[in-house]
Amino acid sequence: MLETYFKLREHGTTVGTEVLAGLTTFMIMAYIIFVNPTILSFASVPALQSVGVPFGPTLAATCLVAAVMTAAMGLVSNYPLAVASGMGLNAVVAFQLIAQDKLPWPAAMGIICLEGLAITILVLTGIREAMLNAIPLSQKRAISVGIGLFILFIGLVNAGIVVPGTGIPVTLGALTSAKVVVAVAGLFLTLLLLALGVRGALLLGILLTTGLAIVVNAVGGGRVWTLPGVAVVPREVAAWPDFSTLGQGWNFGAFTQLGVLATILTTFSIMLSDFFDTVGTVIGIGAEAGWLDRQGRLPRLNRVLVVDSLAALVGGLCSASSATTYIESAGGVAVGGRTGLTSVVVAGCFALALFLAPLAGVVPPEATAPALIIVGYLMCAIVREIPFGDLDEGFPALLTLTLMPFTYSITNGIGAGFVAFTFIKLVRGKGGAVHPMMYGAAAAFVLYFILR
Repeated sequence: MLETYFKLREHGTTVGTEVLAGLTTFMIMAYIIFVNPTILSFASVPALQSVGVPFGPTLAATCLVAAVMTAAMGLVSNYPLAVASGMGLNAVVAFQLIAQDKLPWPAAMGIICLEGLAITILVLTGIREAMLNAIPLSQKRAISVGIGLFILFIGLVNAGIVVPGTGIPVTLGALTSAKVVVAVAGLFLTLLLLALGVRGALLLGILLTTGLAIVVNAVGGGRVWTLPGVAVVPREVAAWPDFSTLGQGWNFGAFTQLGVLATILTTFSIMLSDFFDTVGTVIGIGAEAGWLDRQGRLPRLNRVLVVDSLAALVGGLCSASSATTYIESAGGVAVGGRTGLTSVVVAGCFALALFLAPLAGVVPPEATAPALIIVGYLMCAIVREIPFGDLDEGFPALLTLTLMPFTYSITNGIGAGFVAFTFIKLVRGKGGAVHPMMYGAAAAFVLYFILR
């Protein structure tokens, strides 16, 4: 049955490989189960906790949305892509819409619903797919490399190897601190497993590094990792989910409180970020897996975009913020995941996490950091195919692949590359070679950067 539905042999994979890939992807992105409710509930900002989305229901909604929409992605598109509440967008909901604009959290989720509706319409009318196909090949390759660097940078930050500097943006972290030692040990351990050709090296590296973190935390009296449930043997394994916030995102009070124009502009800004984050993710992972054709187009792209767009709407409705396709899906692809069965496995893990959340919360970010660093390296191999010697293609590509990690945003990197690409083509008299949709996207990004 699995062979018939997912065409495993055709894609050069097996059930075992897909299960391993799914477990790897889930372990890398399981942090969202606790990080998303922490952000939306203002768990780390006591003064704002009274206006945030309740922690427990948000945790349940995060798992539910990830499980349902990731399963839909696998079954509809047959790609190993995972979907969950988007980092960055959840911070916009919390710190801009709720804290700054003083919107009640249901009204803030209502804006996410509007964004999800708008982006779904763009997919159903074919505009979103046409935009992705209009991107020049050099930019698609730059997006892939940029996402690789972004994933690598996230891994370095999560490991504590790169930290904010004093007087400089970033610097080297304290390599002798317990957390960094665990992360670095995990990196060398995972590299050793890869060098020895051990099957499931990334997943095994995460599990062994988590075990090391638990030991180090126990020796340190539980003071190395202080967040509840992280790097400790859990006292409870199961917990009953709280679904009390489901459906409360269907609220459009923002039009009354912010005004019609401000609500529309806010929705547009969020939509643009969501739109191009997904574009970048799909291109980056597609290039790494070898799914793109000679023009850099992805087969069955519209199926991916439909599910991703509906995920934004479902995330808002469930009060879990906008859900989107995760760049961490590259972790599963790196260990051989090639079909939607990988996504179904990830979905099953999130479904279990609804009831086993304390167990999922044991894995610290330092344990998944080595896998992210290695996956980032693997995705950067395509950099050799970018024509850096050509100003028209090379300079915009360089902006794209550097601004993604430097600004911690896929959207910012894509936007800078698009604007530079169209500008250079115009001033060099090659404007006719630029697809009309690239001009529209560049103009939209200029507005986006002004509104930020």
